[in-house]
Amino acid sequence: MGSPPTSKISLTGIKPTGEPHLGNYVGAILPALDLVGGYDSVYFIADYHALTTIRDRDLLRRYTRSVAATWIAAGLDPDRTTFYRQSDVPETFELSWILSCVTAKGLMNRAHAYKAVRDRNREAGREDLDAGVNMGLFNYPVLMAVDILIMNADVVPVGRDQQQHVEYAADIAGAFNSVYGDRFTFTIPKPLIPAADASHSLPGTDGRKMSKSYHNTIPLFAPAKEVTKIVKRIATDSTPVEAPKDPDASAVFTLLNRFADAGLVADSRARLLAGGMGWGELKGQLAEALTTRFAPMRERYDALMAPGSELDDLLAHGADKARKHTRPVLEQVRDAIGIR
Repeated sequence: MGSPPTSKISLTGIKPTGEPHLGNYVGAILPALDLVGGYDSVYFIADYHALTTIRDRDLLRRYTRSVAATWIAAGLDPDRTTFYRQSDVPETFELSWILSCVTAKGLMNRAHAYKAVRDRNREAGREDLDAGVNMGLFNYPVLMAVDILIMNADVVPVGRDQQQHVEYAADIAGAFNSVYGDRFTFTIPKPLIPAADASHSLPGTDGRKMSKSYHNTIPLFAPAKEVTKIVKRIATDSTPVEAPKDPDASAVFTLLNRFADAGLVADSRARLLAGGMGWGELKGQLAEALTTRFAPMRERYDALMAPGSELDDLLAHGADKARKHTRPVLEQVRDAIGIR
């Protein structure tokens, strides 16, 4: 398959709701960075999206900076891409109201996140199925659609569990185009789902998919002692040291296989299969491999997170680049709907 033309725009949004972890790195950061060069790539920190759950001002500020620093430390080059904070692009929020006015409530009723809350309330026996639902959560798909449409994105890299958001953006764009298309039409975006989507999932400390929702993550840039402490908590069985073990059934080995030297991985696999290697030794290997693997990134991350670093200037520069796209789009939309 040949490379797509550079005129195509790819957009990735990152929600700052926690410290970046290994699952984010493998499942989102690396696949998105692979698109640089094949597309005109756009990345943004979706800080306003985080308001649906985060109410601590200092925490939101830290998470926003942490996510931005992580992506740059991981290899994102702000000079080759457009990288900005959502909150630095005010056109997004005016367009959000405009597109809310052409979006059917019934469409929002079917959104996965909203339905999940109602299902939990139903299972808990609550009479009010909307208990705990704020309008930010309910309107979330509209704002996400605007993030995509205001940048004229052609493709949005997502996992299968996030595909609905791109489909909603396409539906909302279609609704606007059907009314105002004689004056302005939005690009209809498509989801870009990795062919090996399942391979991007990493096991967390409890064996389930690594996720902030499960509180089972391993932070990317935690100090070595903290990494060792977290790795020791990874769930393992009680198979004796001398007994053979199945490495492919082990979350510890799965992580080691992803981040350690190939020679070490092969040796550990052989020793587990033959017997004579315990889970404790394997966990020690994993902790050391993670510390070594991410040391250069951690150094860059720490420098960016330091007060007075270049991080804010890089984000401000990205916002200027983004608004060169968003201002003309909003002007054309305002003209199309009859507001000048």
